[in-house]
Amino acid sequence: MLAMQQARELASGQLLGQKKRVAVVCYSYGLATYLRRSLLVGSASKRPAFVGTFEDLGRRWGITEFGTRDDSAFWEVELPRLMAERAAGLSQDERFDAIIVDEAQDFADDWWLPLLGGLRDEEAGGLFAYSDERQRVFARFGRPPVQLVPLVLDHNLRNTRQIAATFVPLAPTGMELRGGDGPEVSFVAAEAASALEVADEQVEVLFEEGWSAGDIALITLGQRHPVQTERQAALGQQGYWDLFWDTEDIFYGHVLGFKGMERRAVVLCVNEDGSRDRASERLYVGLSRATDRLIVVGDPDAVRRMGGPDVCRRLGL
Repeated sequence: MLAMQQARELASGQLLGQKKRVAVVCYSYGLATYLRRSLLVGSASKRPAFVGTFEDLGRRWGITEFGTRDDSAFWEVELPRLMAERAAGLSQDERFDAIIVDEAQDFADDWWLPLLGGLRDEEAGGLFAYSDERQRVFARFGRPPVQLVPLVLDHNLRNTRQIAATFVPLAPTGMELRGGDGPEVSFVAAEAASALEVADEQVEVLFEEGWSAGDIALITLGQRHPVQTERQAALGQQGYWDLFWDTEDIFYGHVLGFKGMERRAVVLCVNEDGSRDRASERLYVGLSRATDRLIVVGDPDAVRRMGGPDVCRRLGL
């Protein structure tokens, strides 16, 4: 919310008294879709010049050929090299006065160089990075190659206090819980092999409680839900994420793609054993996606491996 408000104020001239050409860049496709729907509305004079993923920015600069999704060398080394070359040849009209990066912990080391190269003035231009180190679910540890002024946001406003209390032990800093009151978080024990089936049953519990389909998301930590897999295969990424705003059905997502997103009611399916790398970060992201109502389904031993005894105690285990 702060990143979007900053983008609006810079683009409209509210923040510094002069309109700025602003880019808003993030990692995940779903978050980029959400940001575009939120920012590219209203008067054109108040919109950022660019909103999208790092890959989208490469396309904007004329790159047309991309590696496969499992080609990490292309995405983390070759693409930023190509984009840095394109940035060096941009005209002043094509460059930006300010670049805002959301979910900056997902950016690789080399991604920052083309961003800096895309600024009209690398010294006076604005580079703003919004980051949560405990949501670093990918094995990337990129840091901007410039000195930034850190501002710590330690008030939780997104979640009810009951939900926020479950992931406070996993947070990178102390957190003041400023959300409202809500129902207690529910934990339903299930083995990893049957967790998806039990999670589907808990969606029905939410319907019985009166939640509408558009309020609900079922998010997995391990294997994707079959409905998500089918929808992505049939509709493609854009069509799949368009369903996020569909009020007629619940949304099926995975924790890796749901970062930066939220839903009023979430069934979090811990359908893994908790032994993979960065498992605690995945759990932290998953627990923090619901704003009002959270049901966690999974093996208590897996949750203990991922979150430790304090998280287990707060989930009633």
